[in-house]
Amino acid sequence: MGDRRTSNHSELTDFILVGFRVHPELYILLFLLFLLVYAMVLLGNVGMMAIIMTDPRLNTPMYFFLGNLSFVDLFYSSVIAPKAMINFWSESKSISFAGCVTQLFLFALFIVTEGFLLAAMAYDRFIAICNPLLYSVQMSTHLCMQLVAGSYFCGCISSVLLTSVTFTLSFCASRAIDHFYCDYRPLQRISCSDLYIHKTVSFFLCSIIILPTIIVIIVSYMYIVSTVLKIRSTEGRKKAFSTCSSHLGVVSVLYGAVIFMYFIPDRFPELSKVASLCYTLVTPMLNPLIYSLRNKDVKEALRKILGKRNIFI
Repeated sequence: MGDRRTSNHSELTDFILVGFRVHPELYILLFLLFLLVYAMVLLGNVGMMAIIMTDPRLNTPMYFFLGNLSFVDLFYSSVIAPKAMINFWSESKSISFAGCVTQLFLFALFIVTEGFLLAAMAYDRFIAICNPLLYSVQMSTHLCMQLVAGSYFCGCISSVLLTSVTFTLSFCASRAIDHFYCDYRPLQRISCSDLYIHKTVSFFLCSIIILPTIIVIIVSYMYIVSTVLKIRSTEGRKKAFSTCSSHLGVVSVLYGAVIFMYFIPDRFPELSKVASLCYTLVTPMLNPLIYSLRNKDVKEALRKILGKRNIFI
């Protein structure tokens, strides 16, 4: 009897992650695709952190932020990808209530932190290009530490609030979450609670997280573009734009997918899953590639490390 009660309790508290609605034979292909992308995420971000930590020339504010960005990318993709890959082989596709809470909390923590880090990086580029003579004074080690700590703090507070609001809902109907990880909008769909207040609070949270960071990024780049256009030499303009173009590329992919996911009405679950892939796996995979391929300092540091290894071999 005790075992049966435990089993029934488990069934009541577990969720089902439906994942992608495709033919079962395609699960192998999806598993291999996820595995390949996740392997590139691990290799790229661990490699980027190792390069930044081992090369003294990269001991600058820009690379300090970039190292933290790689750390965040590595962890929030790791919150999502392993469970998604396991579910491709699992018949039950279940996730415990505690596992779902943890996944939503950690994902929200790291994705919000990334948004604030990108805003800090935009501010760093603004100071570097618009006030180069004061850069070392204004972007002090103390300020950089404060900006990174503030990013994690905002991520933590936002995550606590969003997770608390989401799991005060009642889930008395289906336990099947039409997504490949626990996110608050798919959880809303299976709730039988009145969602008006919850949706209002969730929208307010997303707005106060996303809008300020977008404003900082847009204003910073307006000043950057204005300053760069005043540079007379073509070489100088090209160098300044190449420094910022990689950051703008990352921002565009991440915020485009996030805005589609959280601000557009939730009418197309399958498109939402594709948009989610952009910021859960694609962006963490592309970040190290974009920043390394378009950055001479990182490429030189990588050649230096590879050269040392060749000597030892």
